[in-house]
Amino acid sequence: MISWRRRLPRISVSTAQRDVCRRFAVEPSPPARQTIVGFALSRPRELEPLNALRHPTAGTSNGWFVWRGSEIPQGDDNFFAPLHVEHLDEHAPTIGPYLALPPGWRVLLAANYEDVWYDETLLDV
Repeated sequence: MISWRRRLPRISVSTAQRDVCRRFAVEPSPPARQTIVGFALSRPRELEPLNALRHPTAGTSNGWFVWRGSEIPQGDDNFFAPLHVEHLDEHAPTIGPYLALPPGWRVLLAANYEDVWYDETLLDV
């Protein structure tokens, strides 16, 4: 019998992503291909730090939101633009190794600086 159920895109975990997950003692939970990241395209590439946080997945969103600079501007409903996860490497390649962290994790990266922590409030969506 042929199954007509749609197959989800294959998810692969890079060695760098496995290493990050191992460092923080979590099971890798990479975003599915063709899912959406909320990305602040309007911020200059050289602006630091690079911030990322992951909410639970919902619909086509894999839960990741990524921006440059210290804070998200209040009242700017268009701050995050939808970006397929496959294109994130073009805009913020340094975040790639962290993308398999499961929902509830935050990342802050700057020159010679890394801060990664679990924030359970991200799960209260």
